[in-house]
Amino acid sequence: MIDIEVLHRVAATLAERKKADPDSSYVSSLYAKGTDAICKKVAEEGAETIMAAKDGDRLHLVWEVTDLWFHSLILLTHFGLSVDDVLAEFRRREGVSGIDEKRSRDKS
Repeated sequence: MIDIEVLHRVAATLAERKKADPDSSYVSSLYAKGTDAICKKVAEEGAETIMAAKDGDRLHLVWEVTDLWFHSLILLTHFGLSVDDVLAEFRRREGVSGIDEKRSRDKS
């Protein structure tokens, strides 16, 4: 079972960093640079996740997925979204065929 509370604690810290001096915090510096810089980090971590998976290195894969989740949380927070928004979407999709779920998004 995932410890959802750790995600909430990290998200709370990320929200606090929005108010911090960009010179004092890596996360604050990303927020200050804006959407493009945050998206670039998410893309970079996504690529590193793929490379770790292709290498078959399970521990490295876990590290990279953690980095990807972390930077994805920064992106969510940047847009005023939260872990709970993502969890709500997972709940909505639970038990729905991937094909049906994709089809429902194509109509909107």
